[in-house]
Amino acid sequence: MPDEPLGLTVHSLPAPQEVLASDARRTARGRLRMLIVLLVCAAPVIASYLTYYVIRPDARRSHGELIEPQRPLPPITATALDGQPVMLPSLKGQWLLVSVAGGACDTACEQHLFIQRQLREGLGKDKDRVDWVWLVDDAQPVRESLRPALTQATVLRVDPAQLAQWLAPAAGHRLSEHLYLVDPMGNWMMRFPAVAQPTQKESAQPTPGVLKGIDTAAAANTKRDIQRVLRASSSWDLPGRQP
Repeated sequence: MPDEPLGLTVHSLPAPQEVLASDARRTARGRLRMLIVLLVCAAPVIASYLTYYVIRPDARRSHGELIEPQRPLPPITATALDGQPVMLPSLKGQWLLVSVAGGACDTACEQHLFIQRQLREGLGKDKDRVDWVWLVDDAQPVRESLRPALTQATVLRVDPAQLAQWLAPAAGHRLSEHLYLVDPMGNWMMRFPAVAQPTQKESAQPTPGVLKGIDTAAAANTKRDIQRVLRASSSWDLPGRQP
């Protein structure tokens, strides 16, 4: 093979300024992509917090009254129906729909228990995120005829003086006239207007007749508010009390 001269090609090298500018552009693009990914991942959490803590429903959109400032579950020791002590803060981890009444449970009390059960069942797949709670604020025993209807409820006897340091009724009303909503972090955050109307006649147990005297429009609006806060918290609140 005949000898051929070695051919060399000389290319000009980029200027240092061009290299630095190109690196800066690549770094900026990389950071922008990372920021977009982080925003996409964080969007549900940001949206839920904005909805829940910033874009709060006002009086024209919300049936319930928002509590400001929110009041955390106090370190009160309550007593379950079986006599076991229960610390109220142990109820954290679930949304709580709370009613308050004496152990004798008059008609308005029965109506509230019925409404609590129906509201929870009406939430469909979200019902496991909500517990319905009856706080008994006196020493009267709970009637045996009521107990079969309370199998899915949390019933706790609480000292009324201690309870009054946490929950409070609207002006001119009694504690037992309202339903109360507590968030999974243990904060009492909403109070609903009365949906049950006391009557002269007391029934022996919750029956279909307990519907008489219930403000169905108020109950529907209460359900709407509960559904709203459940939607707002769906990205961070899980069904079932977490260990």
